[in-house]
Amino acid sequence: MNKIEKEQTESSFKQKWTNNQKLAFSETNKEGSNIQNWIVKRNGFSSLSQFGKWLTGRDRILDAGCGNGRVTSLIQANTASNQKIIGIDFSSIEVAIHNLKQFQNIELFEKDLLEDLSDLGKFDLIYCQEVLHHTADPFKAFSNLCGRLNPEGEIAIYVYKKKAPMREYADDYIRELVSQMPYEEASKEMSNFAELGRILSELNIKVKVPEIKVLEIEDGEYDIQRFFYHFFLKCFWNPELSKDENTAINYDWYHPTISTRHTPDEVKGWFSENSLELIHFHEDPYGITARGIVS
Repeated sequence: MNKIEKEQTESSFKQKWTNNQKLAFSETNKEGSNIQNWIVKRNGFSSLSQFGKWLTGRDRILDAGCGNGRVTSLIQANTASNQKIIGIDFSSIEVAIHNLKQFQNIELFEKDLLEDLSDLGKFDLIYCQEVLHHTADPFKAFSNLCGRLNPEGEIAIYVYKKKAPMREYADDYIRELVSQMPYEEASKEMSNFAELGRILSELNIKVKVPEIKVLEIEDGEYDIQRFFYHFFLKCFWNPELSKDENTAINYDWYHPTISTRHTPDEVKGWFSENSLELIHFHEDPYGITARGIVS
């Protein structure tokens, strides 16, 4: 990735968070919401209570790439006051500082995951999800974070998965156009993507499709919106969120230039090369969640 792509991606996220400071914040912290359940279950936990037990006893926790602080807040709500939580972000740490200013056990710093992080110290748990694929070198960023783990420390990541070929082709085509647009123009375009997602969702139609090997479509029954979403283009819609929030999530996918996708074998290799024992591995149609401990 070149300097121009890196700067565009950083600018893209700065505009996103500055214009949507509370994006998905309440839903992330609302027990039983779709967003919270997605976070909890992809990490291998059946309930928020189990998620909290996972955090218990971790003296120092790092949220690497904390964005507006929504997951940092979820972590804080499920930890004790004597546990220290550090949040770092490169593009918009000031938004997280504003959103989390009431919490005494959270510290926030502007940091690049590819640069020296030694001044942060070591951690018992590093949470880095929905972040690495937006760095210029995801493996290097991951390895850099692994160097901050205490003995027996754990790292939990989520990265975009390589998808079916028509979805990959469409995503690259759309991103090439949208990433060149200013924020307002890109948001207007993404508003229409969200509207398409809403229309398809509200049809509430299931379709049965045959296996189509060349398009990597498995046979089965699909909700029509999810069928388009899985195999052809991202038209995100969550009825728990506002139209502006749905628009911002579609913007998040198509506007940043750096947005890598990865294979399961590739991600497993990252853990192996950093001498981590893989203790949880989960694939969904959109991404890969993995947790590993220092072995």
